[in-house]
Amino acid sequence: MDDIDRRILTALQLDAGQTNSELAQAVHVSPPTCLRRVKHLTDTGVITRRVALVDPAKIGPSLTVIVEISLDAQAVERMAEFEALVATEPAVLQCYRVAPGPDFVLIVQLSDMPAYHALAHRLFAAHANVRNVKAYFSTFRSKFETRVAV
Repeated sequence: MDDIDRRILTALQLDAGQTNSELAQAVHVSPPTCLRRVKHLTDTGVITRRVALVDPAKIGPSLTVIVEISLDAQAVERMAEFEALVATEPAVLQCYRVAPGPDFVLIVQLSDMPAYHALAHRLFAAHANVRNVKAYFSTFRSKFETRVAV
């Protein structure tokens, strides 16, 4: 990865909706070169997908919850089983294995407390391997960033 690739990645992380011509102009390369490089970055898995970021507050009531999960058994297959369970839940935006401390930290986005209660029952209370759940309810988001330094 060279400086041009880094400039392309930085520009796309700021605005993935720009046209190839706009991107090429922003990173100072020709449009065919830009297109070829973006394709290579995508084919090699550096760019995994392009998305639109939605402001939760603009689409209705919103509750962000940071949840710590500790499991009873931490065998590899039990950890993978829990990850597979939360991967199917649309409200779980992010799932991290962490150490030390809890086994997982989840970032969850829901409409309200009843929705959180239903999710907690469905994912945590009904799962035999979940030992402890600690939830933190966001009262204010002072920073939200998706961009990775390249």
